[in-house]
Amino acid sequence: MKLDLRAPLFYAKTNLTKSDQAEKPLKNEEFLFCYALNPLQSSSIEPERAEFLGPLLFFGKKTEEQPSEGDPKTVSLPQGLYLFTQKRGEADWLDMAIEQQKDGLWERDKLEDTLYIRLLHEDDAPVTQVFRAAEKR
Repeated sequence: MKLDLRAPLFYAKTNLTKSDQAEKPLKNEEFLFCYALNPLQSSSIEPERAEFLGPLLFFGKKTEEQPSEGDPKTVSLPQGLYLFTQKRGEADWLDMAIEQQKDGLWERDKLEDTLYIRLLHEDDAPVTQVFRAAEKR
């Protein structure tokens, strides 16, 4: 689905720890991962899973303190138009991102090479959200 995010979501920039790499936020935790995508794979209707992701650009964590725009310790999911996918319960976000790309290319969307993964809890259940900036060609 398309999502017009009207305001950015801010997070405290954090170094990724081994416990964070489990990518399973506890209740009241929220994470944002931002990855570059492999340019050869990010425009393919049948991308190779093992080659899809590029480097992790940043990792953010919601904190009680409100991060502010322009602070070098702040990262964000910028406002804009995104392809958006969400699943409740345990989910493989990489598979979600690949399926999202296939759908976007099928719909002739112009997809950017940056992938945002938001992990949080809603109604006592884990939620995985995948965002990819897109516009119609």
